[in-house]
Amino acid sequence: MKFLFFSFLSLLSLVSCFHMKNKTAKQLHPPIAKEVPKELSKHGDIRVDPYFWMNERDSKTVLDYIAAENEYAEEILHQSKKIAKTLFSEMKARVKEDDSTAPYKQGNYYYYVRYEKGKEYPIYCRRFQKLTASEEIILDINDLAKGKSYYSAYMIDISPDQNMMAFAVDEVGRRFYTIYFKNLKENKILKRTIPDTTGNWVWFNDNKTGYFSQQDKQTLRSDRIYKTTIDSDTKTLIIEEKDELFRLGVSKSLNEKTIFITAGSFNSSQISYVAADTPHTKPKIFLKKQKNHLYDIEDGGDVFFIRSNKGGENFQIYVTAKDKMNPKFWSTFVAHRKTSLIENMLVLQDFVVLEERQDGLTQIEIIHRKSKQRAFIDFKDEAYVASLDANTEYDTHTVRYSYSSLVTPTTTYDYSIDAKKSIVIKTTTTPTYQADLYETKRLWAKANDGARIPISLVYKKSAFKKGENPLFQYGYGSYGISMDPNFRLSIPSLLDRGFIFAIAHIRGGQELGRQWYEDGRMRNKKNTFSDFIDVTEFLLKQGYGKAGHIYIEGGSAGGLLMGAVLNMRPDLYHGAHAAVPFVDVLTTMLDDSLPLTVEEYEQWGNPNKKADYTYIKSYSPYDNIKPVEYPNILVTTGYHDSQVQYWEPLKWVAKLRKYNTSSNHIIMKTEMKAGHSGVTGRFSRIQQVADEYSFFVWLEEKNK
Repeated sequence: MKFLFFSFLSLLSLVSCFHMKNKTAKQLHPPIAKEVPKELSKHGDIRVDPYFWMNERDSKTVLDYIAAENEYAEEILHQSKKIAKTLFSEMKARVKEDDSTAPYKQGNYYYYVRYEKGKEYPIYCRRFQKLTASEEIILDINDLAKGKSYYSAYMIDISPDQNMMAFAVDEVGRRFYTIYFKNLKENKILKRTIPDTTGNWVWFNDNKTGYFSQQDKQTLRSDRIYKTTIDSDTKTLIIEEKDELFRLGVSKSLNEKTIFITAGSFNSSQISYVAADTPHTKPKIFLKKQKNHLYDIEDGGDVFFIRSNKGGENFQIYVTAKDKMNPKFWSTFVAHRKTSLIENMLVLQDFVVLEERQDGLTQIEIIHRKSKQRAFIDFKDEAYVASLDANTEYDTHTVRYSYSSLVTPTTTYDYSIDAKKSIVIKTTTTPTYQADLYETKRLWAKANDGARIPISLVYKKSAFKKGENPLFQYGYGSYGISMDPNFRLSIPSLLDRGFIFAIAHIRGGQELGRQWYEDGRMRNKKNTFSDFIDVTEFLLKQGYGKAGHIYIEGGSAGGLLMGAVLNMRPDLYHGAHAAVPFVDVLTTMLDDSLPLTVEEYEQWGNPNKKADYTYIKSYSPYDNIKPVEYPNILVTTGYHDSQVQYWEPLKWVAKLRKYNTSSNHIIMKTEMKAGHSGVTGRFSRIQQVADEYSFFVWLEEKNK
């Protein structure tokens, strides 16, 4: 990125970036960032940013400062190293190292993923026609990742004849994937590759042609769909999306008859389609973009099924003949329901299966296409998550789904529609874990405006003492993403030490329907933050936690949540972990050259409009730091993060330290070989979580 206000040489001549105070064995001091005031003016409002210079990626000044922060973090966290080692051993012990996923049938093969003892990465396998057939390893990520400090790879898709495979690899963490192709008959990776893609690819039925999506190298917006073949380096542009609010993606119908190209924003969508048998045919637009109209479609053979919000914010299902795309011809298949959000649909030959959400909990509904007879799969736990799993066959009367809760490891089921019975296909083996030692609850807190906020909570029965336990509260609350109470293998290590773990299902997600999302975005965003605080205070009043022993965590937009609540109620919390936190909201949203900025105007608002500017400024964590006693804060990020640039948390930490009036620790760790999702490798990820949780355990041990 260009230096926006002066050259790198000018910076060196003006200041030395930082200095380290003298350290002693008894007292460690953080790096102090030099201040180079930068005036930022908009709508007649002037902000002064003393740490704006930190956005000079790859400069020696910035790299040296990050190195100093990492050194200081290591010095502080060294005191919790023994705890981290113990936590890692406990968490790893809950992993069956030589486990495999539930096999699913696609065409003539059963596909599955397995792991081998001691190895970090998955091995993709298949068996011909029956599960007792000999195993064929089609992709071993461990072999590909040898010698790589970062390696994110996954299988994209198998060709219709099942002789070719496409897979994607990112070796940096910036989410630019190279697509590779492997001839499965010859067990050979082709020389043909497609660099700098999103990793999104679909096959046409000729088994050699495909569509893929490519992103802008600066904004990272997926804005182009190309067609290419595996035997040629040429590519043909199919669609280019000029509207910066929209991004493009490709997918294929379950019956393999249709390929879809979706242009989507937060508020609107447009879908084009083409027959999968005719790669040289130009795609048709199903329905052009309309303001605030979100829809998606599935191929039902002679009809299209449409999930659309034109009849209500929680979506309803329509059906129409393929030659009658105008909405006036659509007929209602499932009407809109105020109390139930339709999140997803699976179209089978004889049934439509819906993933729904009611009262914050997931539901799976099965509807016969002809009779419209309806049935729900029953779930009896107080708090749980159930979701559709690998459903790869169109002509079937079986639906695969997965189920878990805060105390129940994931179980995969096949539900027989005819017998109305669920059959266990795979239960995740979790060595050393005993589910009956723990209890989960579903609670409801009252927000300051009267809204009811759902809470999922778990604790160890023998360790629970009303009003005496430390509380670890997690939240997100953005983009309509619901934080479900699924099993987390790391959490029992906290529960065994007396912690209560709670998920605050705050506004900004979709736990209580589309309106729950609308009430937590744009100029309603501050509801997200006050909800989180209201949940904390409710749990304290109910005895699920002890004042002065409250710890919180959130990542990305959840990191924004952390920054906001720490400004609003620093007194309420003893420790916080903000992962890849989006904390410099106003400056970032004013820079349309940065990744994701323009398309997220529909999420946060457009600060080029004065009213949006004023509202964003009122909560942006970096702009609202003040002289108060901040709690202990651990901040983690990845240098190659494509979603939240590394300098946001870097600046935030420097400014927090400047204004903090307490002696609490504010530390920051930057993974130099990772991006938004952190490190790769299953054990490396466990180690990362163990390191983070050891910070909380260490603080609590000191706090007793």
